[in-house]
Amino acid sequence: ARVMGELQSKISFHNSKYRAEGSVAQPGPAGAPPQHSPAHTDAVTSVAALTPDLCVSGGRDKSVAVSSWRSGAALRRFIGHEREVTKVTSALDSSRVFSASRDKTAMMWELHGTSGPSQHFPGHDLVVTGLAVSPDASQLCTGSRDNTVCKWDTETGECLGRAAISRNLVTHLCWVPGEPYVIQTSEDKTTRVWDSRELQVAHTFPAKQHMQTCCDVSQDGRYCLSSSSGCAGHGAEATLWDLRQTRGRVCEYKGHFQTTTSCVFLPRGPALAPSIATSSSDSTVKVWDQDTAGRG
Repeated sequence: ARVMGELQSKISFHNSKYRAEGSVAQPGPAGAPPQHSPAHTDAVTSVAALTPDLCVSGGRDKSVAVSSWRSGAALRRFIGHEREVTKVTSALDSSRVFSASRDKTAMMWELHGTSGPSQHFPGHDLVVTGLAVSPDASQLCTGSRDNTVCKWDTETGECLGRAAISRNLVTHLCWVPGEPYVIQTSEDKTTRVWDSRELQVAHTFPAKQHMQTCCDVSQDGRYCLSSSSGCAGHGAEATLWDLRQTRGRVCEYKGHFQTTTSCVFLPRGPALAPSIATSSSDSTVKVWDQDTAGRG
């Protein structure tokens, strides 16, 4: 029995192949896909696309992880925050990853650098809940439950501006592609457009009936989305806004029964109609035709 146990232990050891730092493939039945250790040791709080093959995620375990979409393997793990990571995003060139945390700070990480942060952005008084990086990665905008939005120089870590609006508890930020504008959703039920050059509000969309939880911008910069909290079928919609002409509401996507927690424009293929996706506390993800609000 002892010999058989040692033999099984050796077989198990040699069948375990390390795919990436901190991740190990577990042996399984022949032909079955490899099972990898989780990228995080606690709940995942945020995820964002990094490249067509990679994603970045943040978790309650205070870490930021870069993983493969295809294999599921965790390739890098960044440690530095003192509390839960709340938001993650990346620069367009995919060489830098940014994170926000309940420790009141944001950090920048080099994808091909060390496991420690390459830049640190302290200055908020409460949890950082919004994070957006400029297309050239030279500037970072952060928002917080302390009612402020801040602009940072990513090279020096210097705070270039700070704006406060009463009751503006920031829930999400996203940068408009090719423009100096940043979209921001808030618990005060509004969606704002910030001009990052002077860090002033350039436009405020009409207030909704419920808190706005998330926002996204189309790749052509023509439209933005915001999603709403809700309960028992009231509220919980996503709203499409015009950024260029009327700057008004274009249409709404209704069908969730609980808070719509996130919204995103889906990549558009040559034969595909423009579409968006929403996720909700009602345990569903829905895909919508952007123009007709029809569900797929």
